[in-house]
Amino acid sequence: MYYVVGIDLTEIEGIEEMTALTIISEIGVDMSQFATVHHFCSWLGLCPLLKKTGGRVKSSRTRLGVNRAAVAFRLAANGLHASKGAIGAFLRRKKAHLGAPKAITAAAHKLARITYLALKHGMRYVRQTQEEYEKRVREQQVKSLHKKARALGMKVIETLPPETPTTV
Repeated sequence: MYYVVGIDLTEIEGIEEMTALTIISEIGVDMSQFATVHHFCSWLGLCPLLKKTGGRVKSSRTRLGVNRAAVAFRLAANGLHASKGAIGAFLRRKKAHLGAPKAITAAAHKLARITYLALKHGMRYVRQTQEEYEKRVREQQVKSLHKKARALGMKVIETLPPETPTTV
């Protein structure tokens, strides 16, 4: 498949040989039909449709539809539950507060964006470990906490957690 597509999609976390074949057979190798990654994910039905009225969000469900490429992305995302990589950690984090179906759709959306960039621009997927992902999420949370404290006129003082004594 590398010779046909020009890139190895099985390097991406969760995408196996049959999943990659299904995706390529459905969307092809010419990504010029999709102007941006957002158009691609919208065509797959993996991004939410916001229905607003009067400034209030009434619904933000994903579009219903039968798209075999979207089903393949969802199956690949579902298989990431035990993965030790960044996308597996993302899936477990989202599953904890969104529930399984929405978390699988969010992880499938992430896989679709990675696949689009790989096919359109020839970008290679760089595997990130779970520890690197969790470190980045923690840094984002700390940055957000500092910003909220500044808005309230407070200051955050960071302290390291006490080390647990070990008995020998």
